Amino acid sequence: MDEHTGGPGTVMRPAPDPGEPFVGREAELGRLFRTVDSVSAGPVLMLAGGMGAGKSALLERAARRAEAAGARVLRAAGSESESGLAFSALHQLLRPVLAEVDRLPQRQRAAIRHAFGTGPDALDPSAAPELMLIGVGVLSLLSALGGRQPLLVVLDDAQWFDRASLDALAFAARRLDGEPVTMLVAARGDGLLPGFGGHVPTLTLGPLDSAAAGRLLDLQPTSPTGRTRARILDQAGGNPLALVELTRAATAPGTAAVAPPAGPLPVTDRLERIFAARLHDLPAATAHALLLLAAMDSADSAVAVSAGLPHAADEVWLPASRAGLVRRAGQDVRFRHPLVRSAVYHAASPDARRTAHRALAELLRYEPDRRAWHLAAACPGPDAAVSAELERTAGRARRRGGHAAAAKALQRAAELAPRRAESARLLVEAAAAAVFTGDLAWVEELAAAARERTDDPSLLASAAVQAGRLAVLTARHSTVFSRLAGAAERLAAHQPAAALDLLAGAAVVRFYSGEDAQRHRVQDVLGRVPEDAAPAGARIWARAVTDPFTERAALLCLLPRLAAEAQARPERLTTVGIMAWLLDETPRAVRAFDEAFDRWQEQGMLPDGLGGAAAWAYAERGRWDQAREVCARTTAVGRAAGLDHAVACAATVEATVLAWQGDVAAARALTEEALALVDPLESRSVFVYARRALGAAAAAEGAYETAYEQLRTVFTADGAPAHYHASYPAVADLAAAAVRCGRRGEAAAVVERCARSLGEDASPRLRALISRARGLLAGPEDAEPHFRTALADPVLEHWPFERAQTLLDLAEWLRRRRRIAEARAPLNEALETFRRLGARPWIERARAESRAAGLDVAVTAPDALAELSPQQQQIVRLAARGLTNREIGEKLFLSPRTVGSHLYRSFPKLGVTARSQLRDLIEGTLTPAVRQDQGLSSGSGPARAARPDANERP
Repeated sequence: MDEHTGGPGTVMRPAPDPGEPFVGREAELGRLFRTVDSVSAGPVLMLAGGMGAGKSALLERAARRAEAAGARVLRAAGSESESGLAFSALHQLLRPVLAEVDRLPQRQRAAIRHAFGTGPDALDPSAAPELMLIGVGVLSLLSALGGRQPLLVVLDDAQWFDRASLDALAFAARRLDGEPVTMLVAARGDGLLPGFGGHVPTLTLGPLDSAAAGRLLDLQPTSPTGRTRARILDQAGGNPLALVELTRAATAPGTAAVAPPAGPLPVTDRLERIFAARLHDLPAATAHALLLLAAMDSADSAVAVSAGLPHAADEVWLPASRAGLVRRAGQDVRFRHPLVRSAVYHAASPDARRTAHRALAELLRYEPDRRAWHLAAACPGPDAAVSAELERTAGRARRRGGHAAAAKALQRAAELAPRRAESARLLVEAAAAAVFTGDLAWVEELAAAARERTDDPSLLASAAVQAGRLAVLTARHSTVFSRLAGAAERLAAHQPAAALDLLAGAAVVRFYSGEDAQRHRVQDVLGRVPEDAAPAGARIWARAVTDPFTERAALLCLLPRLAAEAQARPERLTTVGIMAWLLDETPRAVRAFDEAFDRWQEQGMLPDGLGGAAAWAYAERGRWDQAREVCARTTAVGRAAGLDHAVACAATVEATVLAWQGDVAAARALTEEALALVDPLESRSVFVYARRALGAAAAAEGAYETAYEQLRTVFTADGAPAHYHASYPAVADLAAAAVRCGRRGEAAAVVERCARSLGEDASPRLRALISRARGLLAGPEDAEPHFRTALADPVLEHWPFERAQTLLDLAEWLRRRRRIAEARAPLNEALETFRRLGARPWIERARAESRAAGLDVAVTAPDALAELSPQQQQIVRLAARGLTNREIGEKLFLSPRTVGSHLYRSFPKLGVTARSQLRDLIEGTLTPAVRQDQGLSSGSGPARAARPDANERP
């Protein structure tokens, strides 16, 4: 690792002395022991509390218990000064098992090595780590280690973990269910950390009660009495560390009782003064060594030696050890508590601190990033050379995916830049890097600082664009739209390119909110931007996103040119795919997304604006497994970045697919999560998608009255679409539910209102859906022409689920007319499509209709998939394509062990015992009779090939 933030943070905390008194935390310790001892207790537990509350002591005792029971323990402790050092905490955690990283699949191995700056591409400026793969690699590594012996992961002072490490560890933590891995996380305050949301159970350490505090004082070497005891109890406020340290100071030989200063002071201030008082009588060499240690950014013994610090066995440390300031742990010398380091650092004069940092910078000259930060800490004022060093450090951090580290380095570089213009430029670049952390407040702070330093129009425009880029992904739609549109309006004449960038973001907000007034505002500002302003693609994007149907024909003519231009810029293919999806050109959208994902592996840093379009396109195209893969990626990234709106968008797509597959409980749970994450009045798109998912779930259960009520909310009281794009595809499902619950007339009014609104601008897909709806709602003798029209265009085969539903509707109508022979073909085609998709409720409906028509419908092998959960179906289908457990895990963000466990449970349900049979089963060539002849009945046990340790391809 080669990046550093400098400054007086904390170093890794030492293991508490097993002989130290430990009282008043018996209940909390029991909870930790149960978590460590029992898999059923849950894989992750958060320990929250103030500084000195005893979190580290509890973690140490839990770790010793786990080790005594035969578990392996991996540890990492946060350091305030390393919080800007990308992947430093993860490196610390995995350092003892770095050799195991080489056993990971190549892509995961390369991603982790690159993050640690040790891969072959570490110095390649064009290379960037695949951040999602880092999370998958960490999960795979922990799972593999746990497979050999139980594994306990201990993360202390996690509030100071760098953001990149937190993202990777939170990613793994959310997927530890069923793994032989337990994770204990300690953090100050309420324990809320990025990525570790409310789903993580939290044990909060409050103050010790009076009785426990008294017992702790009684156990001290010299127990205080009388007025001194009362003062200590009063000042400590039940904080164990304060009780111990105030007692040690008050009862030290030759010192008077420590009286509190006038007026209330934070415990930390009082303790810092106590620690600093111990420095007075130390030898000069010891004080110098302590200051160097305090100014360092790591307690790693190897780094300490390279930085010129005395060895742990050197006698120079003895006076500090006797004073209770440091503890020697193996080859390391560490401060007894973070406050000791703070006290040592701040007790020194500013000149002494700067001298220490200059010395460290010289000693670490072969580690350029740490050197740059020490040089920055040694600067008494602006320094162009050091600012340039930090800018180079930021570049290296960014190439490793450490965007938070890059932003911090650029921010500090801006502070040291002598010229205001240069400072403003660096702040804008810092804002651009901070966008990828998801921290909107920080981005806005950096943009505001840049505005204070310059009146350069291009820099001011860039600052506005960077702030808007992230703001688009939040749920503050009204506020964000007003800001983006206003900025675009001001820049339209003099900075047209920036104005178009801002309007592109405003258009995304318009989609999310569904507000028609916002469409008019975007169109008005677009009219003020010169027609020849670049980039032209941003103008086309704004038009397509805000009003995809009114200008559909003109926009379709522009797509081929945009797609051709995107070939040289693969990242733009996603933009082309999103626009194609908005225009109901789903096949073209899917091709663009396929090519984009093949040529430009998503880095997983932030979801794109309208990133849910890819998931919807795959869902509509019948590629449901891929739709859920995209949802998993968006959810993981959105949660890590704290972007609840992105998570909600992904949840509604996945909920819809789950409802189609018949997993209605999971679909409802995801929908409830989505609705809880947004304000439905602010995000009409999420509201509409959620109601469509709930309607699909109700229809899957045959609860058509409920389905109708949910789908009716997708349209206004007078039948207009609640959302200009998301509502229209629901018209046919609304009609289907209405027919079955006696709401035919009301639904017909909605359908016709939609037909009038779209007019000639309706896409072939929407025309087909309206025709299907009309057929369902028509009189007994008038339905057939509508169904035939809905099926007439061959292009509609690209929406297989919708087409199969229409085929089933037609077959049902034909059977009721006693036209059994004519019903057979559409019925068989619909049933085959439903089977291929794994749409269990519709499979049953089609089979019931076939039986009612007197057809002999055999239970073919693909129906066996209906017995599996949707996730198990995904895994089986991927395994049937020849993917290994590791490859499946990478796609679905699961560990290979979890994949193997799902296969192990799936094989008996499928009636197979060999992985090689899955392809035949999926393709329908392995029938039940054949499986029986081969001795593959469903009662046979699962083959070893399903297990995670023996299922990889030769």
